[in-house]
Amino acid sequence: MNNFLVHNEDVKKEMCAEIGINSVEDLFKQIPEKARMQTLELNEALSELQTQKHVKALAKKNKTDYVSFLGAGYYNKFIPACISQIAQRFEFNTAYTPYQPEISQGTLQVMYEFQTMMCRLTNMDIANATVYDAATACAEAILMAVRIKKIDKVLAANSLNPEYKKVIETYTQANSISVEWFDEIPSNTAEYSCVLVQTPNFYGEILDIKSVDTLLVVCTDVSTLSILKPVECDIMVGDIQTLGIPVCFGGPSAGFMACKDKYMRQLPGRLAGRTVDADGNQAFTLTIQTREQHIKRDKATSNICSNQALIGLCAALYLSVMGEKGFKQAGYLSSKQAHKLSEKLTEKGIKTLNKNFFNEFVIEVKDADTVLANLKRNNIIGGLKLDNNKILVAATEMISDEDIDVYVSSL
Repeated sequence: MNNFLVHNEDVKKEMCAEIGINSVEDLFKQIPEKARMQTLELNEALSELQTQKHVKALAKKNKTDYVSFLGAGYYNKFIPACISQIAQRFEFNTAYTPYQPEISQGTLQVMYEFQTMMCRLTNMDIANATVYDAATACAEAILMAVRIKKIDKVLAANSLNPEYKKVIETYTQANSISVEWFDEIPSNTAEYSCVLVQTPNFYGEILDIKSVDTLLVVCTDVSTLSILKPVECDIMVGDIQTLGIPVCFGGPSAGFMACKDKYMRQLPGRLAGRTVDADGNQAFTLTIQTREQHIKRDKATSNICSNQALIGLCAALYLSVMGEKGFKQAGYLSSKQAHKLSEKLTEKGIKTLNKNFFNEFVIEVKDADTVLANLKRNNIIGGLKLDNNKILVAATEMISDEDIDVYVSSL
């Protein structure tokens, strides 16, 4: 443990002299004094017993028993109890990201199975072992398309999730890529590296996507593929939060990326492959390395070096436990309850603005704040306020007929 001993004053002085400063404080001169924390205002130390009581008291301030109609990228879905029990086993539940395939066969097999499931759901040839989230996946798909087409202009739909748009803008600005936002896909797309669309989009609308003269990137909620046919495209991305991942006050989640075979070597992140070892036994390994840790930096596809392996495991467990029949049933119930809510709201004179939706839609009201406040008083989170007159509402299989009745009667 000698490497972890605190430096004494003599060592600190020697280190400072080596880099030409007088003290450690000199390292922080560029930070304005007013921006620095002068002291830590900490309470008196507590015993373990006192700390447990204090934390429980704080936790009780979180009200978690609302009926939630929130969506916009995070959805309250049914999660079989066995998933957390398996995922929390010590073999999986680690902060360490597995680099060496020879010491993490179980994790690599999970990655491989997850990739296979994503390929089956998306009808694509190859998928990676997750990235951070859907926003990152969208941005990485754009960089991927630019590398393939060697054109630094892209088209992206205005109806993307606003959070995804912000991440895209950050990525593309840093890489000198021009992004043009559209409401309708232009007739001529050949001068762009890709067209990026989301379906169902941020407002829940299922889009009828026409063919384009360049790469087509589609972002989707993977759980909608339980019912909806995957859009034929070159690259498909999205979030896997709806596959057995709790909402958890906004995260963490994970994203997926899938593509056609011919773009395999441009796919960022990790890819797990199946092979045989020297004895002829099945073995799993990281393959087709496109990460800068393994190949020359100028040839690396991305500096995204990690993944959400534990969340990918949860998604693979969810799909395994639910099975094809259960997965479809959950999707069917989500859509059924959303359409039932929309119909009852329409009967009450509240307009649904969507023409074609899966389980999320926009309603038009006189005063969004008043509507949401009335619903909250009845223990309902009514949706996401878009503006003074519009609310984005989502329903999942967790919503009962009684919940819908209370929602409608509360307006």
